[in-house]
Amino acid sequence: MVFNTNNVLVIIVLGALAGGLAKLLMPGRDPGGCIITVLLGIAGALLGTWLGQVLHLYDRGERAGFIGAVVGAFLLLLIYRLVARRR
Repeated sequence: MVFNTNNVLVIIVLGALAGGLAKLLMPGRDPGGCIITVLLGIAGALLGTWLGQVLHLYDRGERAGFIGAVVGAFLLLLIYRLVARRR
């Protein structure tokens, strides 16, 4: 995968959208702001890709789509809430 400026901007925008949608789908207050939302969305896309490849939903080298990114961000947000609540 080649990273250029356009790819990085697309990843950030899609990460923000996926993280924001995951926050909307999960009720309750969330710790963190916009930066955490973007990071959760980007990490969610990576997690969604990895889980999809492990579950044989995606071929090797194939990336998760928007739904996979939202599912991954949702899972990461759940874990983040559990960890932040214990502090």
